[in-house]
Amino acid sequence: MYLKKLQLLNFKNYEEASLSLSPQINCFLGNNGQGKTNLLDAIYYLSFSKSFFNPIDSQLIRDEEAFMTLTGEFNRENEQEKIHIGLKKGQKKQVKRNKKVYEKIADHIGLIPLVMISPSDSLLIIEGSEIRRKFLDLIISQYNRRYLDDLIQYNKALSQRNRLLKKFMEVRRFEEESLSIWDEQLINYGEPVFEARSQFIVEFLPLFQKYYQFISGNKEQVSLDYISQLNDASFSDNLLNSRDKDRRLTYTSTGIHKDDLGFNLGDKPLKKFGSQGQQKTFLLSLKLAQAEFLKDHKKNAPILLLDDIYDKLDEERVAKLMTVVQKDWFGQVFISDTHLDRLPSLFNELKVEFKAFAIEKGEVKDVK
Repeated sequence: MYLKKLQLLNFKNYEEASLSLSPQINCFLGNNGQGKTNLLDAIYYLSFSKSFFNPIDSQLIRDEEAFMTLTGEFNRENEQEKIHIGLKKGQKKQVKRNKKVYEKIADHIGLIPLVMISPSDSLLIIEGSEIRRKFLDLIISQYNRRYLDDLIQYNKALSQRNRLLKKFMEVRRFEEESLSIWDEQLINYGEPVFEARSQFIVEFLPLFQKYYQFISGNKEQVSLDYISQLNDASFSDNLLNSRDKDRRLTYTSTGIHKDDLGFNLGDKPLKKFGSQGQQKTFLLSLKLAQAEFLKDHKKNAPILLLDDIYDKLDEERVAKLMTVVQKDWFGQVFISDTHLDRLPSLFNELKVEFKAFAIEKGEVKDVK
């Protein structure tokens, strides 16, 4: 899978841009604030129909413009795929595959496997459980279609159950039978999600540990823990045992929406005991393992986006990273950097095919 051509119209700071790309490595070069990361986000948007950085679609439209479009021409197993996304202010966005509009945008997820490595990955360590659940969901939903459907239906049922709990408080009356209907929905959709997450961790952990050992030089052991209330009791028992608590709180306090990932260095939490370098290595290993895992399950190497890696990684880690990404088991790579000559010099030295683009104020020029 690789992106042959990228076209932007009124996307973020780009009035208009068109890029013909290398199937191997592409470098976006320029000072901060010029639009390098916006190009990476455009590619991410074509894969997931949403921005990596901003959940509000309307804010992606260029200032004072009424609409934006993104178009990507992909080669997927020697077949051509054209993805077009259009968004007008005040209207629902439209996603097309080969000129045919998706009835459900969720059906697009997984067509273009992709992994983003960004300085904001540090939020996986420092923020709460929601961002780590999203990390799980983003990987699993790219290869397991039922997972995404179950997750969407689970969240709808969760919202309805919470609304009912609030209503009980307002009217001062509890209806056990009404609540049980939504309990059944949560169990029906939540248990397959739990099973998929559990299985994912079992398969993913050895890959992650392999990359950590490679980048760190076998300096220490790391692990991932899948933290879920369903590890200790059935979903039905959890809901029954928390029923009185939920009535007091007026929201659902147990379920897969409370799941988390534990990041461990040895037998200690990474957040508290890991150095800055260890945390960076941990995050980089997570993302590289994600890329290899997706290739194994999709039988198609994912596109890899690397945003300002020199800004957050030291030279040694960047060298290890470049050694990995040029291997055949990784797909097309996009890298941004503030230096115009650092990446071209590196790839010339490695004798790797690449294209470089200079980015300035939303304008793109090929670098020979």
